[in-house]
Amino acid sequence: MGVKKKREMQVAALTVCHQDLEILRSFADAEGKNLASLLLHCVQLTDGVSQIHSVKQIVPFLEKVDKNGVCDPAIQSCLDILAGIYFSLTLKNPLKKVLISSLNGLPKFFLTEAIHSFTSHLQEELNTADLYSYRKVIDNISSCMENFNLGRASVVNLLENVLHFLHKSLIEILEENRKFAGNHIVQTQLMNDLLVGIRVSMTLVQKVQGLQSDLGNDSGSPIWQTMCGLLSVFTKFLNDDNLLQTIQSTSGLAVILFLKTMLHPSEKLPELISSLLLQSVDCTSIPEWFMSSCRSLCCADMPASTLLFLCQGTLAMLDWQDGSMGPSGEALLLDTVCVLFTLSSQIKESTLEMFLSRILASWTNSAIHILGSSSPSLKDSLNGGSSIARRLLEYVYTHWEHPLDALRHQTKVIFRNLLQMHRLTTEGADLVTDSFFLELTKSLLQLEWHIKGKYACLGCLVESIGIEHILLIDKTIPSQILEVMGDQSLVPYASDLLETMFKNHKSHLKSQTANTWMDEWHETWVSPLLSILCGGNLDQKSYVIDYYLPRLLNYSPESLQYMVKILQASIDTEAGACNRRGALGALMACLRTARAHGHLQSATHAWESLVCGARIKQGLIHQHCQVRIDTLGLLCESNRSTEVVSPEEMQWVQFFITYNLNSQSPGVRQQICSLLKKLFCRIQESSQVLYKLEQRKSTLDSENRSSREQPPVSLQQYKNFMSSVCDILFEALFPGSSYSTRFSALSILGSVAEVFPVSEGTVQTVYQLSHDIDAGRFQILIECFTSTFEEVKTLAFDLLMKLPSVTAGQFQDPEKLQDLFQAALELSTSTKPYDCVTASYLLNLLIWQDALPASLSASSAWSLTCGAGEKAAVLERNTLVVIKCLMENLEDEISQAEVSLLQAASSFPMYGRVHCITRAFQKLPLHDLQLVSEWRLMVERLLLLSYRLSAVVSPVIQSSSPEGLIPMDTDSESASRLQVILNEIQPRDTNAYFNQAKILKEHDSFDLEDLSTSVSNIDSFAEIKGREGRTCDVTAQMVLVCCWRSMKEVALLLGTLCQLLPMRPVSESSSGLLTVQQVKEIGDYFKQHLLQSRHRGAFELAYTGFVKLTEILNRCSDVSLQKLPEQWLWSVLEEIKSSDPSSKLCATRRSAGIPFYIQALLASEPKKGKMDLLKITMKELISLALSVDASKGIVPQVHALNILRALFRDTRLGENIIPYVADGAKAAILGFTSPVWAVRNSSTLLFSSLITRIFGVKRGKDELSKTNRDQKYSMPEPELKLSRYGPEQRAQQPCPVSYHTVKSHTCKLEAARMTGREFFSRFPELYPFLLTQLETVANTVDSETGEPDRHPSMFLLLLVLERLYPSPMDGTSSSLSLAPFVPFIIRCGCSPIYHSREMAARALVPFITIDQIPSTVHALLDSLPNSTDQCFRQNHIHGTLLQVFHLLQAYVTDSRHRTNADFQQELSDVIVCTKAKLWLATRQNPCLVTRAVYIDVLFLLTSCLDRPAEGQQPALENLGLWEDVRRIVLGSELVTGFPWTFKVPGLPQYLQSLTKLSIPEVWASLAEAEGQAVPVPLSFPRLLESSFPEVRLLTLETLLEKAASSELEEKGPHPLLCNMGEEFLLLAMKENHPGCFCRVLKILYHMNPSKWLPQTECCVHLSTKEFLIWTMDIASNDRSEIQSVALKLASKVIAYHVQTCEENKDSLASELRQWVQLVVRSCGDHLPTTSRLAAAAALTSTAPLFLTSPQPILELQDTLSLWRCVLTLLQSEEQTVREAATEIVTTAMSQGNTCQSTEFAFCQVNASIALALALAVLCDLLRQWDQLVPGLPILLGWLLGEDDDPQDLVQSPHQGEDDYIFEKSEVNFWAETLTFVKYLCRQLFHLLRQSGWPSPHSQKLCHLQMIASEQRHLVSQLFRELPLSAEFLKTVEYTRLRIQEERTWAVLRLLAFLEGKEVLRAEDCPRERRQLMAPRTEAAC
Repeated sequence: MGVKKKREMQVAALTVCHQDLEILRSFADAEGKNLASLLLHCVQLTDGVSQIHSVKQIVPFLEKVDKNGVCDPAIQSCLDILAGIYFSLTLKNPLKKVLISSLNGLPKFFLTEAIHSFTSHLQEELNTADLYSYRKVIDNISSCMENFNLGRASVVNLLENVLHFLHKSLIEILEENRKFAGNHIVQTQLMNDLLVGIRVSMTLVQKVQGLQSDLGNDSGSPIWQTMCGLLSVFTKFLNDDNLLQTIQSTSGLAVILFLKTMLHPSEKLPELISSLLLQSVDCTSIPEWFMSSCRSLCCADMPASTLLFLCQGTLAMLDWQDGSMGPSGEALLLDTVCVLFTLSSQIKESTLEMFLSRILASWTNSAIHILGSSSPSLKDSLNGGSSIARRLLEYVYTHWEHPLDALRHQTKVIFRNLLQMHRLTTEGADLVTDSFFLELTKSLLQLEWHIKGKYACLGCLVESIGIEHILLIDKTIPSQILEVMGDQSLVPYASDLLETMFKNHKSHLKSQTANTWMDEWHETWVSPLLSILCGGNLDQKSYVIDYYLPRLLNYSPESLQYMVKILQASIDTEAGACNRRGALGALMACLRTARAHGHLQSATHAWESLVCGARIKQGLIHQHCQVRIDTLGLLCESNRSTEVVSPEEMQWVQFFITYNLNSQSPGVRQQICSLLKKLFCRIQESSQVLYKLEQRKSTLDSENRSSREQPPVSLQQYKNFMSSVCDILFEALFPGSSYSTRFSALSILGSVAEVFPVSEGTVQTVYQLSHDIDAGRFQILIECFTSTFEEVKTLAFDLLMKLPSVTAGQFQDPEKLQDLFQAALELSTSTKPYDCVTASYLLNLLIWQDALPASLSASSAWSLTCGAGEKAAVLERNTLVVIKCLMENLEDEISQAEVSLLQAASSFPMYGRVHCITRAFQKLPLHDLQLVSEWRLMVERLLLLSYRLSAVVSPVIQSSSPEGLIPMDTDSESASRLQVILNEIQPRDTNAYFNQAKILKEHDSFDLEDLSTSVSNIDSFAEIKGREGRTCDVTAQMVLVCCWRSMKEVALLLGTLCQLLPMRPVSESSSGLLTVQQVKEIGDYFKQHLLQSRHRGAFELAYTGFVKLTEILNRCSDVSLQKLPEQWLWSVLEEIKSSDPSSKLCATRRSAGIPFYIQALLASEPKKGKMDLLKITMKELISLALSVDASKGIVPQVHALNILRALFRDTRLGENIIPYVADGAKAAILGFTSPVWAVRNSSTLLFSSLITRIFGVKRGKDELSKTNRDQKYSMPEPELKLSRYGPEQRAQQPCPVSYHTVKSHTCKLEAARMTGREFFSRFPELYPFLLTQLETVANTVDSETGEPDRHPSMFLLLLVLERLYPSPMDGTSSSLSLAPFVPFIIRCGCSPIYHSREMAARALVPFITIDQIPSTVHALLDSLPNSTDQCFRQNHIHGTLLQVFHLLQAYVTDSRHRTNADFQQELSDVIVCTKAKLWLATRQNPCLVTRAVYIDVLFLLTSCLDRPAEGQQPALENLGLWEDVRRIVLGSELVTGFPWTFKVPGLPQYLQSLTKLSIPEVWASLAEAEGQAVPVPLSFPRLLESSFPEVRLLTLETLLEKAASSELEEKGPHPLLCNMGEEFLLLAMKENHPGCFCRVLKILYHMNPSKWLPQTECCVHLSTKEFLIWTMDIASNDRSEIQSVALKLASKVIAYHVQTCEENKDSLASELRQWVQLVVRSCGDHLPTTSRLAAAAALTSTAPLFLTSPQPILELQDTLSLWRCVLTLLQSEEQTVREAATEIVTTAMSQGNTCQSTEFAFCQVNASIALALALAVLCDLLRQWDQLVPGLPILLGWLLGEDDDPQDLVQSPHQGEDDYIFEKSEVNFWAETLTFVKYLCRQLFHLLRQSGWPSPHSQKLCHLQMIASEQRHLVSQLFRELPLSAEFLKTVEYTRLRIQEERTWAVLRLLAFLEGKEVLRAEDCPRERRQLMAPRTEAAC
């Protein structure tokens, strides 16, 4: 919305040679009125824009000259010079275009002379012999043909020469291109020249009139021969795979165009092209010239790319309109598409796939053109039922989810054109009833909504046949589409489809005559939208608001009134659950969208007629962040950038900023800053309008009148508002403010500085930030550098850089500058990594502000050599000075580190210095330096220092175990000892170590004494003197951090130098700083570091630096540097292949840095080229990965697998890596069968990466997909480890690969899926491979020998297959059908390994379509043995039952299928088959595992059937099933008792399944026995008495669900629960299973205490008070979840006690106190989140009783303790806890005696304002209770922080942080102490002003005043003891002292106020403290 300056046009001036200049001077007249004078003036101008105006005067001047002027030699010379100027100008120079435009208007009598001049100059151009000037000539030819009459005439005159030149230039450029093979920069330029040459040749043939007839008349002419030569060249290009595919593609166009031009008669052309495409050319029947020019096209083995581009040329260059080519043209059309279909199965390279999709779309366009006047036979070949249409649909279905967006778009075009083709073939038919459209609609609607291609195709279908037919099929389609909009990947497609649909529907309804059509449209499209906005998923609502709502409102703005009306009515009626947007959020979203898109005319219109101010304020502090954002957006966004901001809007924005800066969500912070920036832009731009109005002495016009004030008043309001906003933002940067608050404040301040820049000239600015920044605020910004978050440092630095005048004014004190610089130097060597970042920002600020200490600047001898007035020169000098200073310090420290690395790690880790140097380089523009010689010396020295530093720390990083190494070197023999250690820490994971065992030598024998003396080498820490002389422990962590960070910074420095510094290929070059040799040395350093480092942090960041180097090398013009990446790549590949034992490559740690090294070399290869390095590398790696040659060892194979994994994960390689996916998958699957663990592990990791690369990341809504869609009936995971290999109890050897190994790497990939046709079309090699592998596995999966299978690859095969599902085309084609896999998957279910059977069952589901499931289940059930069979295997039974279970689960949960009329009959058939094998669920089956699965199948079936009512026949013949189920349950061990123990395999699983089946039977029995005295054979009490926790747990979960639902629905408790109170109490007392015990307590919590609490005395022999104590004891001592439930239960019980025993409350005093202490203890930050949530729930439920009761029940101290708990929870770091705490405040504010305390009663508010509101309510309650006197000292104690000892503020924090840098205490990044202090202080002032103070001299207050005074004195003393620049050097201590100082000031001010004294004089209180403590008057508080 900001004002953008129009970019000035840059035009290169034209020039002429000296001879032409003299000619012009000779003809120019003295008055300057002839053409020569005009032209002379033009060429003498130096500005191109001025020359344009001059050139435009030439033709008007010539129009005034009469015909006799043609013979004027001056004019002839001028025309000749103009021709020379034209050909000298570059193609893109605007002067050339102006000259063309002018000369096109040349008078006719000058044309002949002008054409002659242009022809002669063109001939001179054609005579050019310099190959590198050819491009300029070709561009001039192209320019002549582009709408330039003179140019075209000149080309026609020289057509033969022009064609000859083009032929010659193309041949020579091609040859030059071959010479520069490998130099991709030169080759790219030459190939572009070739491309332009081909295009110009085609342009000539197309635009030169009569060329075709001339060629036909004279086939032996030179032009003909040249044309044949060009055709031969194009054919050569077409077959040359070394050229860019764009060149090949264009050559294909050129070949067809030239054939069309040269072939006579033209009727033979379609037949000739058909024979070319079908590769059936009859060489005897074609012209000789064609055979000689295009011989390679007549071969039978033409490359696929050549055929593809010939098809493209055929479709693009021939005329398909109106069937002008006749029947042969129709045949050619059909032949072309057949060739394209064949190519689609052959081409797998992504770029060629993209070409193919475009060409196929082009073919459909051509078919549409020809169908208008085609023969009936062609229409029959192209209608919807034809084979061509079917194959087009197959192509669409296969590619509609292709990863390339452009290809997916082409499938949409093809589908739309296919529909159009069918319509053209069925003219006059009813499209709605057309069988093709009906079948297509049905098949598309049956597909799952997670398929992206479905949306585009449905949209095309709606455009063709309308929406009404689709809505008749299913009216819920709009709702279904809206439901899937929670998945971000589907949102664009869904919103496009919805827009197409509602537009089509509205058009259809408007065409009807009914008056109610708008209501119907709203009901169909708007009502589902409002339902989502009010109650949908959070992500779903966000995406609907962003994508769908704007489109709906843009199309139907009148719908806004309907939305607002509905939502306004809903706001007051809805309950508003926690963290829900509700109707208020929906209203704000609708209004915001409407205003942003211009559907609300002005702000006042919105506020007055649609929403009130109270609603706005509620939205601004709503608990849900998106409601707050939408409300702010409503205020800030407008479609008019100059709309005046009203005073109300400004007040509301200030209110919003006050309570919303501390947002933990980065997205919310970003939106806040963005919206406020839009508001500031509105203020700035509308202020410019107001200034103009003010200057005109005019009032605001009606369009801009929002405040009815004069412009000066509005401008002053703007200024006051901006000043107030900045006050709030600077106030938010107080000591101890959170990261999110600082980030938000600094971001907004940065936007202010950017939107309101320093005024220049006459431009007026309504506000300038620099005017509101004084010394205090400048210090605040400087102190932001001390933040541990770099984003805060960056924002503060950028803000200071935007305020140069402020910064310069503050850097005047030399001592302050010296202190800052010294602090920066000290921080740069701190042991805390973030300190060196602070140092870099400080140093850069001093550099850029020219604020270095004078002593430092004076020390440079060359400081005066640069101009002091030039900012760039000053910046360069300062940077050089600072870098030199840092290098001097670094050199000394490296020298010390070479003596003692431990000393360096503890006292001066060197990485900070290097980091500061790197940052200084990054800020400096390095391509325009003046002190080049000094920089060269400095760079050379810096490189040497970097290598030295790396040499010091690399032994640790390259050791076998860098994480625990300490090279002790502090004893007297440190020098010799260091050498010993360096030998000891040599890598132990190289090839030599990996290939052979180490043999201990005699002197390596184990000796305890030697161990005791040398153990310090590997000890956890060593003792050494620190920098300040104190003794400190040097841990392995400190050494490691010092080393790897040093390596990291060195790598980044070297990468930065290569990236930023100009190179000098020749040593004596003027401006270059890096020599070629230095670049090579840097590359060798990276190679050694990446290939030998073991520490991930080191080599990952070295990779970052190396990438910078490789990117520079690939763009470098020096050929030797260009070749370096290729040389390095071959070198490392050879080392990997050699498997040399002496190699230092790391064979563990996933090959450490080797994959990174190769990844950097390949990823930086130019993507527009052929990617030859990638192709060769992948070929080598896959060869190694598939290698089975044991002689080479397995190390190369491990390396290859690890490298392949990294390459497949690299997104920068994009689609270029896809051709190798199939081979990679083969390597992973085959490698998984290796007997070597390292190969299996690497194969698993590779497989995981391949799954991600193939299927993409997990899609959020794939739960809608066909497999495992509903986990309601999923089987529990068996707990018995003995059943891992199957139910049989026999000795079995474990599989060589654990299932859990695979699962751990692939579990994150669940739900990413693809159709089998798409998968195998993209990777056809995998179809036979996977099928063969699966067949091999299936054939041996259950051998008769009884051994488990030895095919671990089954896991990977099934993991791939379960991600596939059938394509809609699977029924029409069998080439890539999934059917052949089905029998093998079924056989895999017989595996003796448990998890294999489970995986086979899951993998089978997607391979069986819904309509095939009943028959498949029938066959599987029939294969099960009968009870009379003597021999059967339980593994087979188990695998089959699992498959039946998963298939039925998919079948019964498919909502679309359940509406089918055949569903009931199919289900009945399944039940009949199931009953036939009922013995498997009885004791006849001895295996509990298979019995359990069969019972799960029964449970699944019964859950789908309604139990028939008594006396009625069921809809199905299933009564026998219910009887069978009852018989199984009553005959089970649940009734008869269990004869087993837990040692029986499968018992837990059987118990769970049996209990699940029994529970519905128990409910049915209870219903039947209701009101009758009939004994129930199985009851819930009976189940609860079971000795097995599995039974009790499931039973309790069922009862808990019933109790919770009864409470939620506010219905009375279920009678069963009321009658079971005694059972629950007894079970609670004796239950020892944690899960069961927890659920018992939950049931009691959800039940009404009055129903069960009185029973405690009789059934558990505890009084109600004793039961309360028992509950609180559990809440005090038990584990987290039980503790939370017990606390909530105790709270409910104690509330019941208080309410029922009002007359005897004193008897509960001790219990109440114990409960309060329990709640207080549960609120600690160190406790789990569940404990604090339980405390919040307890406080919410008891708030009306204990927190806000008009007559306090608890003692004041206890009441205030609970309120302090509320405040603590409101300041918790976990958002869920804060939101739960806001519910307490909402409840407290909504009571009868508190609802008047604030204006936000009954509102959902966020935690920030809830803190202020809680304190407001508390203070108001103190006044109501008349407890101000005893309560005030307690609140003042909170304010002072009595628990904090100021003496500890500088001693205790981080005492041992340097020693244990990774052991951090818990930190709250949200709570802000001074925010709490501010709110509390404000409310206390307000309270005291209202209530007065009766006893100002109480003893407690005097004690508090004494403590506060002592603390103030102590804090002042501690401040004086801190060093200079303590805010940087002792940040933590300084901040804590500042916070305590503010707390002390607040208490003293309040106490002074009580005594009636002057509070504080203004000059005694700093401005920021005045702002912090000043009471505000917000209505909210």
